[in-house]
Amino acid sequence: MEKKRVLITETINKEGIDLLEKYFDVDIKKNISKEELAEVIEGYDALIVRSNPYIDEEVLQNAGRLQIIGRAGNGIDNIKLEPATKKGIIVANTPDSNSMSACELAIGLMLSQARNIAQADIHLKNGGWSRDKFMGSELYGKTLGIIGLGRIGSLVAKRMAAFDMKIVAYDPYISDERFERFGAVKKDSLRELLQEADFITIHTPRTTETIGMIGDDEISMMKQGVRIVNAARGGIIDERALYRGLTSGKIASAGLDVHEKEPFGDNPLLTLPNVIVTPHIGATTHEAQKNVGVCIAEQVIKALNGEIVPNAVNLPALHRDELESIKPYINLMEDLGKLYYQFYSEPIDFVDIKYWGSIANQDTEMIDIAFLKGLLEPVVMEGVNYINARLMAEERGIKFRRRKDAVPHNNYTELITVSIKHRSGEFTLAGNVSSKKTGKLVEIEGYEVDVCPSQHMIFIQNIDVPGVVGNVGRVLGEENINIATMQVGRNERGEKALMVLNVDDEASEDTLSKLVQKANVLWAKAIRL
Repeated sequence: MEKKRVLITETINKEGIDLLEKYFDVDIKKNISKEELAEVIEGYDALIVRSNPYIDEEVLQNAGRLQIIGRAGNGIDNIKLEPATKKGIIVANTPDSNSMSACELAIGLMLSQARNIAQADIHLKNGGWSRDKFMGSELYGKTLGIIGLGRIGSLVAKRMAAFDMKIVAYDPYISDERFERFGAVKKDSLRELLQEADFITIHTPRTTETIGMIGDDEISMMKQGVRIVNAARGGIIDERALYRGLTSGKIASAGLDVHEKEPFGDNPLLTLPNVIVTPHIGATTHEAQKNVGVCIAEQVIKALNGEIVPNAVNLPALHRDELESIKPYINLMEDLGKLYYQFYSEPIDFVDIKYWGSIANQDTEMIDIAFLKGLLEPVVMEGVNYINARLMAEERGIKFRRRKDAVPHNNYTELITVSIKHRSGEFTLAGNVSSKKTGKLVEIEGYEVDVCPSQHMIFIQNIDVPGVVGNVGRVLGEENINIATMQVGRNERGEKALMVLNVDDEASEDTLSKLVQKANVLWAKAIRL
């Protein structure tokens, strides 16, 4: 079998290359132009880039077999997401690889400001010994305001809580559950955070919304003597406004690893003794550089093996630990999604998913997408994946709603219920994950069951009378189909009942006809997952 092919356009760590070469054919073409890439891209299954070249529609129009574009770093400014998403191409970066390094630098800049470490170092090396001029302040008991509670912001929150700081955070795009998880008090507006914080640290991406988000007006809202750290992206703080705040005494000090212009020449901030600057070294650690190469290699391996890629930027952002906790539900709901079109051929109008109990406190968007992917797979086959499932559902006119209720439902501490509306009525499902992390179908069409989905299943509806189970077993035995497990659900004695069987082999249409004719069942459907 021919190996899949990976193209790397810029240098990554050797450990990453070695890992890729264990499974794939790897080509390295450094400094390749956009035009050259467009010519050769059709021969590759994966592409790894850094800041260049620019990946747009022109490059991707020939990318018939490309499954993933991996960005060895945090930003994706050189990759156009929309055309990649439409083609079902995963775009992934490596935010976790240098998150700890960036977090620790931000904390270092905070401590250095509070205790005047950099200034005292220079003073002592120049022969001085004036301790009084370096009067500092403790972090203990102070309020830390974190702008952006993503990967790095949450790492900072967790560590600074150990300093007994009060943590407040502002991030309008993060769920309430995440604030609770990291012990941060949620602020509904930036103004609230600025008015309360003694220290402010910024951890947001550079976007049209965040460029210049800290200017003169915002600085005027801050406490007198506030201290600021920016180790995220240059331009989020207006440097001219920052200079005015520092020279007026409104801002006691600032620690900056990132700058509006990099590298910079004459910058008035460099003349101020209460400013600590570093040359964008947040990711400059041995560990971070090794992690970037290995992390992007692991992302590519997962994508080419058909697995979920945790850091796909055209998927919901999930930390590795978060993904691990919800992965059993992702797998379960993708399987349950595949059931509808194997029961009905009618178009879907509306999908309503509701999360009950403790699962409602998780970030569930990835579970939603998994269900939609499974739902569409029987009708569009290989054309749907985790990247384009939501888009394809919208294009087919399928409306979607997600609801949450942290109260347990029907004696389940966690439960997901699904209602699919179609022209003739409603198709219902429910599933949960057991304590052993096993996904189970626990309700279908109003019947309570307890079934682990398997590759081959048979669903049978019959009148609840004696002898049907034996008849079904006899017919399947004659057809040489082995029954692994059987579940029978009924609502009223003598009324219609539902039988769900896990079988070792797929049942043919002929077998299903025999079940209806010989086993006295109303209908029988073979399901393949």
